[in-house]
Amino acid sequence: MTALLRRLLERLLEAISIALLLGLAVVVVLAVVMRYSGSSPVWYDEVASVQLAWLTYFGAAYAALKRAHLGFPGVVLKCGPRLRPVFFVLGESIVIGFLVVMAWAGWVVLGVMAGESLVSVPWLGLQVTQSVIPVGCALFVLAQLLSAPDAWRRMRAGVDPEGAAIDEAIRHARETPAGRRPEDGA
Repeated sequence: MTALLRRLLERLLEAISIALLLGLAVVVVLAVVMRYSGSSPVWYDEVASVQLAWLTYFGAAYAALKRAHLGFPGVVLKCGPRLRPVFFVLGESIVIGFLVVMAWAGWVVLGVMAGESLVSVPWLGLQVTQSVIPVGCALFVLAQLLSAPDAWRRMRAGVDPEGAAIDEAIRHARETPAGRRPEDGA
């Protein structure tokens, strides 16, 4: 069940992040073309900033699911096998606790911004644009919780995920013939 939920969340975060990235690219290209033609859009700065914030939050949740965010698994692994679980749980608790507080604060901010809207796009309420804070934090917490069992197993086995990724990249590079890209086929 956890694996299925994790895959569904991964696909959802991928789809949302890709859509946000494509939308941001369209807005930026459109703004550049419009500025070049002499009619700069007044809404560009606000809309692009909101899109970038949304992409950041959803991308961070995706990174949490992949355990690709800033972390220090090597430090935990340097501790003895008896202390590793303690530091692992402590680290997870700090991350999740911080994000829960941030989600709560984001929720409070939504109440404060009731009735406010973007300056250049008055029909778009700030509650909509700022809703990414509690939603993104909640998704990050969910991603952290869903990826924790695998991270726990790696920690208990003494596997450094960063070191394993580096070793895999080196192995792959050695197996790929010189001058050929992996996507060209072997």
